[in-house]
Amino acid sequence: MKLIIPMAGRGTRVRPHSHVTPKPLLPVCGKSMVERIVDMFSSVLPRPITDGVFVLGPDFGPEVRESLTNICAKHGANAHFAVQDVALGTAHAVACAGDELEGEGIVVFADTLFYMNPGVDLTEADVVAWVKHVDDPSAYGVAVREGDRIVKLVEKPQVLISTEALIGIYYVKDLAVLRNAIQYLFDNKVTGVGNEYQLTDAFDRLLKEDKVFKTANVTHWLDCGTIKALSETTHFILDHENHTASREGVNIVPPVFLGPDVVLEGGTIGPHVSIEAGAKVKNSTLKNSVVFGNASITGSDLDYSMVGKNAVVKSFKGTLNIGDHSEVSG
Repeated sequence: MKLIIPMAGRGTRVRPHSHVTPKPLLPVCGKSMVERIVDMFSSVLPRPITDGVFVLGPDFGPEVRESLTNICAKHGANAHFAVQDVALGTAHAVACAGDELEGEGIVVFADTLFYMNPGVDLTEADVVAWVKHVDDPSAYGVAVREGDRIVKLVEKPQVLISTEALIGIYYVKDLAVLRNAIQYLFDNKVTGVGNEYQLTDAFDRLLKEDKVFKTANVTHWLDCGTIKALSETTHFILDHENHTASREGVNIVPPVFLGPDVVLEGGTIGPHVSIEAGAKVKNSTLKNSVVFGNASITGSDLDYSMVGKNAVVKSFKGTLNIGDHSEVSG
């Protein structure tokens, strides 16, 4: 079983935190988004993951590949890499995986996090599309069903034809068949929304070839596409995973996540605070906030804040959003 993960986008809506670190590698309570995706599928699929195939941006450095290789190694899987030089749509991103589009696999975009129940049924289907009910599907691709079979896929419908939003996760029994469908889009210049090559159009072609499509459900679908959404997702995960901690001389109000080698001295931490590895927080009050690795906060009172890696905050009170290697003083 392969995991095909397009992750070439830089995540401009979560800047400044994605200036240096690609969005899928931003940590959420100790694990990067892409690691959480790999972990989730390793725990719910009926067969083990053998290969992770990552479609990267052209400017992603060797440390990105090293991190992804280590994530795969934890599950006994091999890591493979491809590059998407120019963003031409979701179908183009998948096609960049090239010769790795063989055999069965999961195509999953590293834009969101999700939870699903184990025991996913992949039998008697050529494609399984994961969906989630939404009240307004106009911003999503949707699946139109008859019984338990999908009969049509529509990208961002302006008329209410389904409330089952496609969340960017697909099981494909034969990835080579999907590769051929995408090639048909390229050969015939079949573009969709944004004048780009859309994966939903490739799947729609397979539907017209009478391939069997079914749906599966996630229990939770968590957006990480903006600063606000990333903060809310961290809040949810802190609750859902019941993170707690204790440190002598520090008032900790759970849920709180503390990464390795975090230094705390005095003050109050929590509720809903995530502090990543190596950060130092001294004589400060933090609530509803995310502190990335090796940041330093002293004598501050922060609420609904996000502090980048290696950033320094001194004597600041209020709400703050600063990127890596920045410094703010009150």
